[in-house]
Amino acid sequence: MKLSGNNFIGNELSGEGKEVFKAVDPSMNESISPEFHEATGAEIELAIKKADSAFGVYGKKAGREKAFFLEAISEEIVSLGDQLIKRCSMETGLPEGRLVGERGRTVGQLKLFADLLREGSWVDARIDAGDPSRKPGPKPDIRSMLKPLGPVGVFGASNFPFAFSVAGGDTASALAAGCPVVFKAHPAHPGTCEMVGAAIVKAVQKSGMPDGTFSMLHGRSARVGMGIVVHPLIKAIGFTGSFRGGKAIYDAAVRRPEPIPVYAEMGSSNPVFVLPHALQERGREIAKGLTASVTLGIGQFCTNPGLVFYRSSDEAKTFQEAAAAEFGRVTAGPMLTESINAAYKRGIESLARHNGVRLLAKGKPEGTALEGVAYLLNTNARDFMNDRHLEDENFGPSTLTVAADSESDLLEIAEGLSGHLTVTLHATGEDLKEHAGLISILERKAGRLIINGFPTGVEVCHSMVHGGPFPATTDSRTTSVGTRAIERFSRPVCYQDFPDEILPDELKNANPLGIMRLVNGERTASLL
Repeated sequence: MKLSGNNFIGNELSGEGKEVFKAVDPSMNESISPEFHEATGAEIELAIKKADSAFGVYGKKAGREKAFFLEAISEEIVSLGDQLIKRCSMETGLPEGRLVGERGRTVGQLKLFADLLREGSWVDARIDAGDPSRKPGPKPDIRSMLKPLGPVGVFGASNFPFAFSVAGGDTASALAAGCPVVFKAHPAHPGTCEMVGAAIVKAVQKSGMPDGTFSMLHGRSARVGMGIVVHPLIKAIGFTGSFRGGKAIYDAAVRRPEPIPVYAEMGSSNPVFVLPHALQERGREIAKGLTASVTLGIGQFCTNPGLVFYRSSDEAKTFQEAAAAEFGRVTAGPMLTESINAAYKRGIESLARHNGVRLLAKGKPEGTALEGVAYLLNTNARDFMNDRHLEDENFGPSTLTVAADSESDLLEIAEGLSGHLTVTLHATGEDLKEHAGLISILERKAGRLIINGFPTGVEVCHSMVHGGPFPATTDSRTTSVGTRAIERFSRPVCYQDFPDEILPDELKNANPLGIMRLVNGERTASLL
């Protein structure tokens, strides 16, 4: 596929912008052709107006029709073959094997939503039948279900060029809900974005969806993204990226004359607690697993563990020594972008200047462009609690271990934690009994709790929660991975005393779709 460097305004290509940029190969820190045209104000306006027009048709599509569309997207992505993988690897520095797996996850995610739509019960249909004979007044017939919000703006992430990008979780869940998507391509991998965008446009045409169901806009400046956020026809935003970027988008969205929801995932340090008996029984094994998790993907996953807490002891010293040996063997690799690499280095330098922080181990530099070197650092509980900035995420292959003198220190640390995507416990059965209070605290601090594992690796399934309290996300009630993500882009609509023939199929007496519904307080698929 020859890249055009243009934007997708619905099904049409457009490159009116005079401002252009190129992708950069992070392994060489060299630019890659072609030039990509930053979207103009007129192109942004047209894309959003097309999305709004498409919503009148697409928002009413049956589940089976949207399912066919999502499956068509997955087929078109797969048909791009090795060309897509090679371009993405060139733009991101990520190994081709990793990208093949991520493409599989992305395709699987689309198919999972397709299955959800065909089954149909996700709309949470509820019926409370009327009773005209009720005294002292008749009871109205009340029915409700989830309906799509409207056009959605989605921002691509730098670190997952497929799974959190053009056809990633935010796009898939918005389209599944019935919302057209205006996608802001990530400037770190614009060629990859164009290829996947073209696949979606082909699927739009193949499945007979209206022009404007999907658009994609390029841009390095904040102007393009903010142009989407503040447009009055956009009804929600999906974002994965930095705290600074996510908070700026959130603030702009709530200042609009009509505020809209922003579902922003903004990073996390993903604390790990290693409890005493687990430390004693398998400290070296945990150290090895921790090193692999911290440095996976050069530490550029949103779930890499950046904090580790444990009680001081002889076993803790052995654990530290084992972890230091493991970190010392890790070879550096290229980070995704120059800005990410620079931010990581600034973070390490800031930690190194901190009086209470000491270096335990450093990985092996390679001397290549934009390389991320692994660092294992240490401090004590008191210094950590006195400077909460030590909790902040440093996006890259480093972790800060924190030695506590007592269980009360661990509890105080846990109480003071801000919101995270994950919290992990390494514990024996005895540890879990002795630290029930700690677990109770940690349930309030993260969207996902893990026992005796590591947080890297997010299973795409119906029950997954990839979210967490602020500042990990802007809304801890939601997830950006798994089928519950569809709820972000829908709203409940209630129908009172409607004739059966004009009700949506999901709410009709005969239940023609055969879905599960809450009928007069009972969950059932039966007729009314």
